[in-house]
Amino acid sequence: MNSKRIVTEADLQKSFDIRKAVFVDEQHVPEEDEFDEFDVLGELCEHILVEHDGQAIASGRLRIVDGVGKLERICVLASHRSLGVGKVIVQGLEDVAKEKGIVSLKLHGQTHAEEFYRKLEYATTSDIFMEDGIPHIVMEKELAL
Repeated sequence: MNSKRIVTEADLQKSFDIRKAVFVDEQHVPEEDEFDEFDVLGELCEHILVEHDGQAIASGRLRIVDGVGKLERICVLASHRSLGVGKVIVQGLEDVAKEKGIVSLKLHGQTHAEEFYRKLEYATTSDIFMEDGIPHIVMEKELAL
């Protein structure tokens, strides 16, 4: 199981389907909040996809904001959450950031995932805030190139 960069519209649609299942259907994030102008192939973001036994099961994206890599839209289908897929996504996004020479990363993590990100060496740098009705925190990490 490995992450791969999304380079085709077909794979981008698979990512959208996963995000809709997790964020819109499961967590009740409004669809108009989940999808935005960065959801295109090109220079705005790098999207990644994880497949297992030929099925797309997880996705995430990396967006560069003021020289900092922002990990966004990280999600895993409920049926595959016990396989360590989240770590594969984060590592894939970190690898893309390194390729781009980005050493500072941040993310808005849901509070229930704080310990998961902490194990991957992200540090909490904010108080809890609400995003789409879900409690989040900002977490940050410096990469070694």
